[in-house]
Order: sequence, then C-alpha cells, then structure tokens
Amino acid sequence: MSTPFPFTAVVGQDDLRLALLLNAVSPAVGGVLVRGEKGTAKSTAVRALSALLPAVDVVAGCRFSCDPAAPDPACPDGPHEPGAYESRPARMVELPVGASEDRLVGALDIERALAEGVKAFEPGLLADAHRGILYVDEVNLLHDHLVDLLLDAAAMGASYVEREGVSVRHAARFLLVGTMNPEEGELRPQLLDRFGLTVEVAASREPDQRVEVVRRRLAYDDDPAGFAVRWAGEEAAVRQRIVAARELLPSVRLGDGALRQIAATCAAFEVDGMRADIVMARTATALAAWAGRTEVLAEDVRQAALLALPHRRRRNPFDAPGLDEDRLDQTLEEFSGADEDPGEDSGDDDPGPEGPGGGGGQPAPDDGGPQGGDTGARPEAGEDGEPQTSGGTSGEQAPVRAAEPFRTKALSVPGLGEGAAGRRSRARTEHGRTTGARRPRGALTKLHLAATVQAAAPHQRARGRSGPGLVLRRDDLRQATREGREGNLVLFVVDASGSMAARQRMSAVKGAVLSLLLDAYQRRDKVGLVTFRGAAADVALPPTSSVDAAASRLESLPTGGRTPLAAGLLKAHDVLRVERLRDPARRALVVVVTDGRATGGPEPVALAGRAARLFAAEGVASVVVDCESGPVRLGLAGQLAGELGGTGVTLDELRADSIAGLVKDVQGRSRRAA
Repeated sequence: MSTPFPFTAVVGQDDLRLALLLNAVSPAVGGVLVRGEKGTAKSTAVRALSALLPAVDVVAGCRFSCDPAAPDPACPDGPHEPGAYESRPARMVELPVGASEDRLVGALDIERALAEGVKAFEPGLLADAHRGILYVDEVNLLHDHLVDLLLDAAAMGASYVEREGVSVRHAARFLLVGTMNPEEGELRPQLLDRFGLTVEVAASREPDQRVEVVRRRLAYDDDPAGFAVRWAGEEAAVRQRIVAARELLPSVRLGDGALRQIAATCAAFEVDGMRADIVMARTATALAAWAGRTEVLAEDVRQAALLALPHRRRRNPFDAPGLDEDRLDQTLEEFSGADEDPGEDSGDDDPGPEGPGGGGGQPAPDDGGPQGGDTGARPEAGEDGEPQTSGGTSGEQAPVRAAEPFRTKALSVPGLGEGAAGRRSRARTEHGRTTGARRPRGALTKLHLAATVQAAAPHQRARGRSGPGLVLRRDDLRQATREGREGNLVLFVVDASGSMAARQRMSAVKGAVLSLLLDAYQRRDKVGLVTFRGAAADVALPPTSSVDAAASRLESLPTGGRTPLAAGLLKAHDVLRVERLRDPARRALVVVVTDGRATGGPEPVALAGRAARLFAAEGVASVVVDCESGPVRLGLAGQLAGELGGTGVTLDELRADSIAGLVKDVQGRSRRAA
C-alpha cells in the first residue's frame, strides 16, 4: 500500500484543511464539497485525512462495520452476539464516476434468491464506507442514478437493495466528501445541498508558497516513507487534537444569542429550507471544540457561515458562489450581544478570522456578469450608445448584456437513443419504465420476472422438478429493458454579425440562448458554442458539461462584421464529427440562432444552403431560432430551417407559454427522414 501524502504537509489551503478537520471532529456537520481548478491539492488533502481519523471498533467478522456498543439490529450479518470486536483504521472509500449501481449499493444473487430463497448479498461501496469516508472525485460528473442513490443513503443513513420482492437493508452513515472542477459542470441542487460545507480552492499566486509546494512534492516523490516520517510528529499532534475535540464536543454550549445570529444570517441570505441553520449550528459547535472552548462565540458563527452558506444561496447555475462578507458582518453585529456573556461574544468583532479562499467579496447580489466587462446597470432594450471601433455594421461592437432568461419550450431529439442518463430525449436506460425483456449481456442487473418464469416454465418436467421451487438455468434469466430519458449534446450556433448587432436584438438573442442554456443544465446536457461573424467562425466553447462556462462566453460575445453563415454551419458540422468519435452514444441537437442572412465571399447563400444540407443528410436534429424583427421580414431563417431538415421558431415562440406544437414540429422532421 502506498504511503499517503501527510495532511499537515499540505501547503496553504487553510479553509480546505479546516473544513475537513471540522468534519473529522463532528461527522454530523455533513461532509465537504471542494470546488476549484485542477492541480490545487484537492484530492491529496482528502486522501490524507483518513490517516488522521481515530480507529473504529467494529463487530468481528461483520461486513457492515457494526458498532459493538450498538450493533444494527437489521444488519444482514446479524444478529450479533455481544463480546467479540476488533479495532481497525477508519476507511476512506472512493466512488469512481463510472461505477455501476451494483458496485455502489451491492448486489443480490438473483438466481439463488429465486431458486433457493437465499439472500445471498454482496455488499457495495456504501457498506464499506459506513462509519468512514465516502470520497467522490469529480462528483459533478457522477451519473444521475448514482446521485439518487447517494441522496437516499445520505438522507436515511441506510442503504436499501430491493429486487423482485427480495430486500436487504444495512446502515450507511458516512462522511461524504466530493471534489470538482466547476469548469466541467455543476452539481444538481439536491446533491449540492447535501454537502454540509463547501470550500473554494485556488493555487497560490505567491512565489514563495509555490516554491514550497514544489519542494515538498519533489521530496515526497523521491522518498514517500521518509517524507512521512519527517511529518509524523505534526500528524500525531493533529490526531490527538481531533480526539480531544471529539471528547469536548458534547460539552460545548450553543447559546440563544449564537442561535439567533445563525437564524438571522440564514434569513438575511435567503437560503432555502432549514438545513443551512442546522449545519451552521453544528459547524459553529465543532469550531468551538476544535479551539478548545466550551462556548460558541460570534467568530465561530461567522466562520461557520463562510463555510456552510456559499453553495446554498445560488438560485441558478450562472450565479457565482460566494458570500458578501460586509453584509454578513452587519447581520452578526445587529444580532450580537444577546447571550449570557454579551461582552465576550460581541467584543471580538474583528473580521480577521480566515474565511474560505473564494468565499466572499462580492459587491452586491445582483452584480455584473462573469466577465465583468459591463460594470454599469443593465440597459433597457433599445438603448443606444455602444462604443464601436469603426462605423457601420463592419465595425466590432462591445458586448451587450443578456435579457432576462425565461422558461423555454421543450426541445428533444427524435427517436430512441442509448446515451448517458439525462432528462431531454427518449432513450433506453437502466432506469425508467419497463418496456420489454431480453437476454442479459454480462451481469444481470434488472430482472424481468415474468419473462424469466415464462422462459423456464416449459423445461420444468425435463429438469426433473418435483417440489414447489422453480428450477432455473442461466439461460432462463431475462433482463428488463427500460425506457427513460437521456442527455444530449446541445450545440449552439450563434450569429454575431453586424445584422444582429442592434442592441435590442442582440440582448434578446443572448437572453434566449441563456434560457436554453439553463434548460440544458436542468436536463443534464452537454453544451457547445460556435459563433460566426466577420470572415470566419470560431468554437467559442468546445462541448462541455459546464453550462456556466458557456454563459460566460456568451456574455462576452462581441458583434459586428459580415455574416459567414456557411462557415458557422461547417464549423458546427466539424465539432459534431469530432464529438461523435469521443462520445458516439450521445445524440446532438443543433440550435442555430440567426436572422438567416448570409453575406461575404462568393455565393454566400448557395454555400450556406449546401452546408445546411449536410446536417439534413446525416439526420441531425436541428432548430433555427429566427431573430429577424421589424415590419418587413424576409423569412430567410425559415428557409434555412427547411434546408437543415429541422424546424424554425421565432424568439417569441421559444417561450414555454407560447405554442404547443413545437416538440411535434421537431420530431416530425425525423419521422420523414426515417
């Protein structure tokens, strides 16, 4: 077994280390979500934490780590006789992003269960993680059905496995730790809320600190065991401090004044539900115990807010996580001095306690967009005055702000796919309604009982059946086929030319694309962004799961110049070709946002038509959002939709409350192609 990097040797990242240690002191805090760029010691720190956790006593021979002082009465390995127990290190179990459902929750031997009535159960990762750490690297890329299972286990403290009337339950209480790079996509709100604390990490910009990081890493790589020995003293001291804080924790007093500050803070930042209040209370108590105190102070409440609230105040994926620390200090000061010892609680009003590295500093809840290029208030539609580098439509205009997003009509890819689980288009999935049965390919995961019995019934006499039990063979088993929803690749092809540059129109266009991006986030799609203007087209964002990255690129999109429509379509076609090689099961939906004009170069209209017919020939689902406005309309976007083999909608028709037949229009094209 390799020697882990010592926890105390991690340079900087004070908030990350503090959040992990608080969960070690009080697992009831609810885990940690670590967000940050690549190469910032996220995984290193998490893996090092397990070595600091105190050993746990377990019932000897129990595969589910039952506590000998209070064994689980429903343990599948029980009932346990009192007496025999053993002590072992706390486990850190890693959940791979591509793990199967059976690997996570465990698996029943269906054949033995049906033929012999025996609950032959093989525990999964949730059982291994009980009373330890469950670590999910790249947690934002975890499949939806695994997220659902994690949510259930985290909420109930138990895992349930049920297959065709045979059920197994076991305890599953664990410290959930996840790491993620926000550039690769955000978490579902339900899972995000399950993490007690969140920390934003970033690499230090101080040369001396960066030098020390490199020095320690090279020393560790040269001699891991020797490096660990040099830090053994610091590791032992932290381990003893965790034990002491755990012993002190029941004696820590959370007074009414601190509780009022917690409640007022959660109310001031308008967080949903009551979980934030509970997590803040537990975190503030753990902070006091970690500091060796039996009284929760205002500084504990402040630090708890900085760790527990940033990820709970987001209203949509385009909101930047964080907390306005000035507003936090004002709230704490307003509700200070109400406990038994107001002098001590409110006198220490120093805003110096270290907060999360990326936790605060936002000037206002409604501050500017991701790029910060437009620092003024959002202009009204139709307002003039954008700076230009040159006159007319050939000059580049500065980016305009997007109009308010709205709920869009449902767009889906026709047919039945087999892509990654999501919420957009119909697909064969592991979850959903049962539509039929087939012979299993590999391990059986979802038994179709009726089809299995039907396959085995004709052979019972030949197999010598004499009792009530059904004589089964492997060839009799049938796998249930299910239909659910998949996520797609939604590729936006956005016209940023001079004909789109009128401030009112471009603001509306960006608002529409932003609305579609929000819809893509909710439906678990990948998104990409191609823009065309001037003389060429650019891939502003390669296909990714990060819709907020797409929103950021959209916000900073300049406009102006000619309209190379053919170049935009050909660039999009090339993106799809490459993406099919990377992810062949994921189907694409191309959304072209344009007024349909094509200018620049020889025969621009004919070239655009030939490029559009490439998509039609390959059966790519497409929608053209017609941005043409004014009393005189040429209908060019509608012609483009016909050449693409897709459907055309106006900006108004894109709204969910406008027309009812949009999905039918999108699907009708595929029926004709089929």
